[in-house]
Amino acid sequence: MASQRASRQFPMPGKSSKSHHGFLLLSALKYYFGGARNTSERLLASKVVMVTGGTSGIGASVVRELAARQAQVIILTQQSPSDLFLVEYIDDLRRQTKNNLIYAEQVDLASLHSVREFATKWIDNVPPRRLDAVILCGGLAVPAAARGQTQDGIDDEWQVNYLANFHLLSILSPALRVQPAHRDVRVIFPTCSSYIGAKFDLETVKRDQDDSKNKNKNKNKKDDQGPAARLSVRPKVYPPCTRVLIVDPGLTRTPGTRRWLTGGSLWGLLLYLLTWPFWWLVLKSPDQGAQSILYAAMEEKYARGTGGWFIKECREVDCARKDVQDEDVGRRLWEFSEKQIEEAEKEGALKRAQAKKVRKDEEEKKVRKETASQKAQSAGSRRSRKNK
Repeated sequence: MASQRASRQFPMPGKSSKSHHGFLLLSALKYYFGGARNTSERLLASKVVMVTGGTSGIGASVVRELAARQAQVIILTQQSPSDLFLVEYIDDLRRQTKNNLIYAEQVDLASLHSVREFATKWIDNVPPRRLDAVILCGGLAVPAAARGQTQDGIDDEWQVNYLANFHLLSILSPALRVQPAHRDVRVIFPTCSSYIGAKFDLETVKRDQDDSKNKNKNKNKKDDQGPAARLSVRPKVYPPCTRVLIVDPGLTRTPGTRRWLTGGSLWGLLLYLLTWPFWWLVLKSPDQGAQSILYAAMEEKYARGTGGWFIKECREVDCARKDVQDEDVGRRLWEFSEKQIEEAEKEGALKRAQAKKVRKDEEEKKVRKETASQKAQSAGSRRSRKNK
């Protein structure tokens, strides 16, 4: 009896030790998979930062951290600024960060016309607007079965993750180049570790695009091509003030990652929920995924130089693919992107013109019908008065 009471009062050392060791192991693994933390600081009180994808996932964490440091943040989002969800979201951010300089602009990355409308409006401002950073967090991670095309007839992942960003920066390039030479302007591209194994084949992209156009009544296009507008082109007497950084935030539990893991199906979602403890352990939270992006935006040493750094786990690393540094590949990609955008915008302009004409014809038809109805009513009332 005495030994039983003693065992109830004092747990066996072996069991306590095993549970303690298990907890330490779990904590160590969670700390390891959580990645590095940003320790850099930068004065952001007067900075103007433009962020895509700033309402969910890593982008939302980046926006919150920048706003907490009193930067002026402009969120480019698919929703209209009058959308109730977006209004409440921004109000909550302003209240949490005690920063009222948080705004939203409607830019749908799945529409090249929407990107052009916003960017053109931005650069048409006189005097030129201040712009200290562009952080491109918007993106898609679509299961293969759910892949589709945007309204421009382009693969949705290719357009949202790359082409729309290229289009945005191409139009904004005058606004970036016009910034004073002493200003530290940064363009930050978040990417994914999958870039290491991705196939870079512009001919395949072009062939897929041509096939999709053939299905939708292919149209003849001219081969006109405008000059490439580089982000840092300035007179030689002025040093470039815009620096481009590429960031790999690591594997993170974002809505896009969850959609990709579940395959966009209910059974996939059920399996994800059952295995959630594993994903919680090995995947970063959005706040943890934002750390390398914040490091790229704040680290003082990147205020100098010509850009082109690759950041991972809050430190500069070598890019795993050699063709990323290949100038010939970069030139071909640039020319291909410009031509693809040009063709898509021409086709989009024709579609909008046709839709406008259809609406105008319908309105005229409606007016004629109403006019005829009014004449018939007035004629009927005259006959009725004459009969009386």
